[in-house]
Amino acid sequence: MPMQATTTQPLFSAKLTPHRSLDARGKRIVIALVAGLALIPGLAFFSLGAWPIVGFMGLDVVAIAVALHVSLRQGKRCEQITLWPDQLEILAIDVNGSRDLRRFDPKQVRLLLTRDENEKTQTMCLRNGKEAIEIGVFMHPDEKSSFARAFGTALRRARVAA
Repeated sequence: MPMQATTTQPLFSAKLTPHRSLDARGKRIVIALVAGLALIPGLAFFSLGAWPIVGFMGLDVVAIAVALHVSLRQGKRCEQITLWPDQLEILAIDVNGSRDLRRFDPKQVRLLLTRDENEKTQTMCLRNGKEAIEIGVFMHPDEKSSFARAFGTALRRARVAA
């Protein structure tokens, strides 16, 4: 039975995104810098007739560009978590842009944390009966601890309010 979305103010709302230190503009600058640095010795080798070396340098630039593109794709992931007194909504968007929306009853959901020997949060799972989903997979342990504390408090408030 699908739940109705409400128009009231949520008790808790967070958008979880992975940390990105390099944006699209930065990626273009790095690739241009690598290409420029490869061009200088490439022209010298080309004038000496060592064109296979120039070809391999060009392949290196292309390989670095592909590696940067692939490694930065994970930065497009995100999770939107919204909690109302009567429902919990988790919208997960993957690197391809496909969306996965799940709704739960806050009274039935339990937040399970796995911690290491230093009490840093390693995983955050939401369990609803036998179903368990992990949230914030891409977050750092300190971020997970902070989020789990705030979300756990809001989840307790939702159980009391409903």
